[in-house]
Amino acid sequence: MPVMHFSIRWPDQRETRCYSPSLVVQDYLTPGQSYALEEFLQRTREALGIASERVRAKFGFACSQAMDQLAEIERIAGQFADRPDAEVTVVAFE
Repeated sequence: MPVMHFSIRWPDQRETRCYSPSLVVQDYLTPGQSYALEEFLQRTREALGIASERVRAKFGFACSQAMDQLAEIERIAGQFADRPDAEVTVVAFE
């Protein structure tokens, strides 16, 4: 299964390198595109959920690393929840 990483930039300009066990993230996020925080979270939840289920279909178990990555994204996003104009930018796919 092809693994990919994607880098994102938070509203405070910090960057995070993220993991996905599947290329499906490319169907939900676009490099160079900025997303409102809640839209970014919705897209990421769906993409990483699908990616984890693809691992389950192939190997018989969900991808805990994808779910850990989602939890980390959710944790960091919580720091910006009180900012209605918060956006996350997808920097690159790796």
